[in-house]
Amino acid sequence: MYRVGLKFVFFLLSVLLFSNSGKSQELIVKYYNETCPRAEDIIKQQVFSLYQKHGNSAISWIRNLFHDCMVKSCDASLLLEIKEEEGGIVSEMKSSRSFGIRNLKYVNKIKQLLENECPDTVSCADIMALAARDAIVLIGGLEMEMKTGRRDSRECYEGVVEDFIPNHNDSLSLVLSRFQDIGIDAQATVALLGAHSVGRVHCVNLVNRLYPTVDPTLDPDHGEYLKRRCPSPNPDPKAVLYARNDLQTPMVLDNNYYKNVLGQKALLLVDQQLGSSPITLPYVQHMASNNTYFLAQFARAVLLLSENAPLTDEEGEIRKDCRRVNK
Repeated sequence: MYRVGLKFVFFLLSVLLFSNSGKSQELIVKYYNETCPRAEDIIKQQVFSLYQKHGNSAISWIRNLFHDCMVKSCDASLLLEIKEEEGGIVSEMKSSRSFGIRNLKYVNKIKQLLENECPDTVSCADIMALAARDAIVLIGGLEMEMKTGRRDSRECYEGVVEDFIPNHNDSLSLVLSRFQDIGIDAQATVALLGAHSVGRVHCVNLVNRLYPTVDPTLDPDHGEYLKRRCPSPNPDPKAVLYARNDLQTPMVLDNNYYKNVLGQKALLLVDQQLGSSPITLPYVQHMASNNTYFLAQFARAVLLLSENAPLTDEEGEIRKDCRRVNK
């Protein structure tokens, strides 16, 4: 019996050794330490340099990560522009959910620097994730260790974007469900929506709460302010017609967003619903009263988002150009 048990132990060890040979299937911190040691520093330097020139770019990095990771996987599918035989372009950017996404071109700029440093090594998906991580710090968020090792998708998912990314007018229950589907709990969802403490909202996404009458769940004075920012019920999507999410600290990631929710000054319907749901209200109240708690939960939520179903090992590829599948 002892010999049988010993043989089984040797067999089990051999299976474990075989299954762990080669590159790990899990994302790990400092994945590029040996293959491209300066990768994270290069990304951080570029994000900082861009932020010095265009402060809004920090917000773009965060939103771009959200739109990439929510649709099936954090795999840089958002960046792909796939040419069809008929001459058209297939891209997730064509979805209405992608309205207002900007600054994707800077991913490829960083990619080219990394290709010069260590060719065929750093994925576009990891660039997006690390850039968002570094941008969060620039606008007041916490530093965090983010795992890397993602690979890039060979396809984009233009036809299903709306199945994954909720609309700002969707019910809160649907929004919570969409996040739960990728492993993000209610507390983390409330924290992620705190990204709406920075940046601005186009009037296209606001007028449903302003016309023909102001939404009764919106503070009347704030509603009148928003109508001055958005004077028409039919704004031109291409026009510069915006309202700031937070008038007090518009470019700082902080808990003023939750104070606005409680004060009925949140801009989007989904934001305002956080303050009336028994599921989310306790988190909103806690985050409104404790900025440290909010920032910690926001960091946790971003890490959860960034690890949604990554492609690893032989899945996908490492693109040379973030807009194109390798030939």
